[in-house]
Amino acid sequence: MNRWFFFCCVTISVLLIIRLEWPKLKVKPIRDKAVFVSLLLLVWILSMLDLPNTPGPTTVLMFIFKPFRGLVEP
Repeated sequence: MNRWFFFCCVTISVLLIIRLEWPKLKVKPIRDKAVFVSLLLLVWILSMLDLPNTPGPTTVLMFIFKPFRGLVEP
């Protein structure tokens, strides 16, 4: 329930930012618009993930190389 509330708040915030900033961006080049949209999209996608409980890169490496532990250690 709490995650959905957070996701809805982020979605509303992103839509509000787009609504307020897009008129100013109309005169800007395509590159600025692309960066603006991509950053907002990145934030919106990251808000869907449970980042504090997501395993990091070391966990992935341990998962990959753990079966080879017996071959490497004496």
